[in-house]
Amino acid sequence: MKRIGNLYEKVIAIDNLKLADEKARKGKLHSYGVQQHDKNREANILALHESLKNGTFKTSQYHVFTIFEPKERQICQLPYYPDRILHHAVMNILEPIWVSVFTHDTYSCIKERGTHACAMSVKKALRKDPVGTKYCLKIDVRKFYPSINHEVLKGVVRRKIKDGRLLALLDEIIDSNINTDIPIRNFVTDPNTGELVATSLNGVPIGNYLSQYFANLFLAYFDHWLKEEKRVKYYWRYADDIVVLAPDKESLHALLRDIRAYMKRLQLKVKRNHQVFPVDARGIDFLGFVFYHDHTLLRKSIKQNLCRRVAKLNKRKKQPTKAAYKQAICSWWGWCKCSDSIHLFDKLSKSFPYEIKFNRTKRAL
Repeated sequence: MKRIGNLYEKVIAIDNLKLADEKARKGKLHSYGVQQHDKNREANILALHESLKNGTFKTSQYHVFTIFEPKERQICQLPYYPDRILHHAVMNILEPIWVSVFTHDTYSCIKERGTHACAMSVKKALRKDPVGTKYCLKIDVRKFYPSINHEVLKGVVRRKIKDGRLLALLDEIIDSNINTDIPIRNFVTDPNTGELVATSLNGVPIGNYLSQYFANLFLAYFDHWLKEEKRVKYYWRYADDIVVLAPDKESLHALLRDIRAYMKRLQLKVKRNHQVFPVDARGIDFLGFVFYHDHTLLRKSIKQNLCRRVAKLNKRKKQPTKAAYKQAICSWWGWCKCSDSIHLFDKLSKSFPYEIKFNRTKRAL
């Protein structure tokens, strides 16, 4: 595979940093970080350029907090300036290079390859080949982001990039959680002293803009292995959620053993809740939908959340405006439009204080 160099100067160019600033601020114009940065915007960009040019840039301290919905996660947040601007500047140059590495079955954090694009691909395969998609293997990686080994990730990055200064910058960003309480260390017993010794530093912080791309890249060559060496025809990966379809369950159980062995080389583990099952009996719970061969439903938890939101809106003493009401349910509305949930929405719409028209998406699954 051809490795690419001469990228660092493109990353740190003033024009690229300004473009990164414009991209990073989208939807965040009233945030504290953007407002503080705008007080000395030009000077800040020049200062960032000089620190990168001189090789003195260091990642800022993370602000770490915990969220509990949809499940408990530790989120690591960097300041808008200089870190988020720099991360966008890096991706301005590296995104097309890294996307070229991904297979067509890789989704999440890739332009035009989001939830609905992946869902449409799954549904198309189910409808087109009911026999070849009779059984499903569904797995995900145990503690994926915290388990990504830094040295293995650096090796993956170096399979496509050879610019020494850019690699040093990426290494600094990858190792930037060393001084926080984020890292998970692997330990072995020193045969001489009997003490536990840290052998590697794991984990990329959830919330770091570059982490989502590092995570995708970390499994990119696993995708190629599945498609090119194992000859898997029906395969989708959304971050660390993986679905494989096949005409028989024996081949899926054999494939699962090979996947476990490959993941072990990456120092990852497949969760114990892996499933091999007939599609028509249970449906494929993936991406917030439940897929069958002839129809697509919403995941139960999403339906419940939609019904609860509608009930809360209807119980408010001060009734929201029609625009505010639609805004409050628009995300669930989108789920309904892309599934066979017209009857659910029709039933709920009878309780709406306003007439809200339900239009099926032109890209219906």
